[in-house]
Amino acid sequence: MIKLKSPLEIGKLQVANQIVAEALAEMAAIIQPGLETLELDILAEEICRRRKVKPAFKNYRGYPRSVCVSINDEVVHGIPSHRCLEEGDLVSIDFGVRYDGYFGDAAVTVPVGEVSSSAKKLMATTKEALYAGIGQVCIGHRLSDVSHAIQETVEKEGFSVIRDFVGHGIGRALHEDPQIPNYGPPGHGPVLQAGMTMAIEPMVSAGDWQVSVLPDGWTAVTKDGSLAAHYEHTIALTEKGVLILSKL
Repeated sequence: MIKLKSPLEIGKLQVANQIVAEALAEMAAIIQPGLETLELDILAEEICRRRKVKPAFKNYRGYPRSVCVSINDEVVHGIPSHRCLEEGDLVSIDFGVRYDGYFGDAAVTVPVGEVSSSAKKLMATTKEALYAGIGQVCIGHRLSDVSHAIQETVEKEGFSVIRDFVGHGIGRALHEDPQIPNYGPPGHGPVLQAGMTMAIEPMVSAGDWQVSVLPDGWTAVTKDGSLAAHYEHTIALTEKGVLILSKL
């Protein structure tokens, strides 16, 4: 069941998501060759202590860290470790917090030093797809209009939308209805209404869309070893239009 949020609830979601946005900016600022991915998790926890919020991902369904750090062919749910970043890597950072009973959730992909032109195009296209999806969020549109806009933006550039993972509703729970695929025909699914709050998150591969999960039980990688990128915003639909809650 889709839970519509009041203006007061949207305000709390906005606070949570601004904390997430600030944290992602802090993490992105320290990305450099030689950095251990565990240092991003340590920083994320320090930010949570500083802002007096709880990390949303730690112990969620058994996930062991506070942030997901996915490198190159890792699509999502990469576990921070002593692995060091290298020049030319792509790093996707996914982070969430819980504030006053409400959740924030967002993701960015960050280059490590100088990256290839194809990696830059992948990042730019994935970000463009996120905003194309957000552009379809308005009262009276259908949910799959969002999905279709994302897929169309990605595939026109020769990339593939990952299909095993989807966006989601968000509020008092990290994952609420509805699920938001990043592909599909327009004109289907629930009608969008004021009060809906959603985390829209295209995950895009430079090659094929199929993924495998590594033996750690979490890290999803592209089956063909191609690069992946991931961008996410939490948004709210109001009578006055869409608010991107996780944008600084």
